[in-house]
Amino acid sequence: MITRRDVVKYSGLAAGAAALLPPLSVSALAQSADAAAVMQAGPLGDVWLGPADAKVTIVEYASMTCSHCAHFHKTTWPVLKERYIDTGKVRFTLREFPLDPRATAGFMLARCDGDAKYYPITDLLFDQQEAWAFVRPPESPLDALEKLLRQAGFNKEKLDSCLGDKKTFAGINAVKTRALDVLKVESTPTFFINGQKFAGAMTIEDMEKVIKPILGA
Repeated sequence: MITRRDVVKYSGLAAGAAALLPPLSVSALAQSADAAAVMQAGPLGDVWLGPADAKVTIVEYASMTCSHCAHFHKTTWPVLKERYIDTGKVRFTLREFPLDPRATAGFMLARCDGDAKYYPITDLLFDQQEAWAFVRPPESPLDALEKLLRQAGFNKEKLDSCLGDKKTFAGINAVKTRALDVLKVESTPTFFINGQKFAGAMTIEDMEKVIKPILGA
């Protein structure tokens, strides 16, 4: 579980050192992975978008406090969704790889209301990352989260209840631990496209270089 003290004491300065490094060449970082191992879901299950029979499957490991992840979700993600996921060509899931307590808290809140709210809340938290992930005293990150998530039906009591859910906390940490140990994920964002690993930020052009040959486009 996440306590208010855990979230508040995080200064925001770390924000995942690996995630804040300059983006590396995507092509240079492509690696093969066991596709079956990649597809194994964690204890909380995956929240998929796109049809199960899509030719392309994308698994993203991200942290809610990763600036490169937020940039991807503000720029590449909307285009990827419109061109490929909504048209049934790509199946996509976002998996938790929190780099700090605030990121864990963000994912726990996204999981709180079930699968239907997962992407609306993660999209909101990525889009408004600066408003909650990096606030400093005397402003409270939990107050910032509560204010931001009011539009999603959260109040102080609900926020505290969600952050106290031990099952969700353990499930999110299990996803990260397995990604580290089995899939060798070392930074965020990291993508697996049909089992091939790409560590680092990806533009829509980067993704299309991988996706289009698979689709025969």
